[in-house]
Amino acid sequence: MEPASKQDLAHLESLFKQDLTDQGNRFKKDLVDLENRLKQEMADQENRLVETIRDSETRLLSAFYSFAESNQKRLYAVETDGTHLRERISTLETRMLAVEKKLNMPPSA
Repeated sequence: MEPASKQDLAHLESLFKQDLTDQGNRFKKDLVDLENRLKQEMADQENRLVETIRDSETRLLSAFYSFAESNQKRLYAVETDGTHLRERISTLETRMLAVEKKLNMPPSA
C-alpha cells in the first residue's frame, strides 16, 4: 500500500465536501417539505375549527329562534286572552249599567 498523496487527500476532501453539500441540500429540502406540510396541516385544522364554530353558532341561533318563536306565540295568546277578557268585562259592565238604570229610574208612563 502506498501512502496517500496530497492529490488523493484533496480528492477525498472534495468528495467529502460534495457529500456534505448534498446532505445539506437534502436536509434543507426535507425541512422545506416538512414546513409546507405543517403549514397545510395547520390551515386544515384552522378550517375545521372555523367550521365547527360556525356549526355551533348555527345550532345556537336556531335554538334561540325556536325559543323566541315559541315565546312570541305564548305572548300572542296572552294578549288575545286579555283582549277577550276585556271584551267580556265590558259586556258585563254594559249589562249591569242597563240593570242599574232599570232599577234606579222610574218607568216613564
